Amino acid sequence: MHGFIQGAGKLCELVIRLAHIKGFPYYVKMNITLSIDDDLVKEVRKIAVERDTTLTGLVRDYLKDLAAEHERTGRKRRDRETLERSFRQFQFRMGKKTWTREELHERS
Repeated sequence: MHGFIQGAGKLCELVIRLAHIKGFPYYVKMNITLSIDDDLVKEVRKIAVERDTTLTGLVRDYLKDLAAEHERTGRKRRDRETLERSFRQFQFRMGKKTWTREELHERS
């Protein structure tokens, strides 16, 4: 198993090198710098310990959830807009209603 992991790691490094050579940035992980109040960092680190993770893990999970929620709501919005456009496009008049609900559901 160890050899498989080493081979996968070398393949990943090769793909990254090729991507950079071809001019495509390829980020497996990106380090970022945040400016956060010291007291907040201390408090969140306590929460991280309680949850058996790290401050980085909490931030990463929050950002993943945020991106997933954005994707879901964006897709819903696009679907709703498409549906509303189709309603406007295919509007037609049916004429006057000449029946009642009771008439439709009468049993013979």
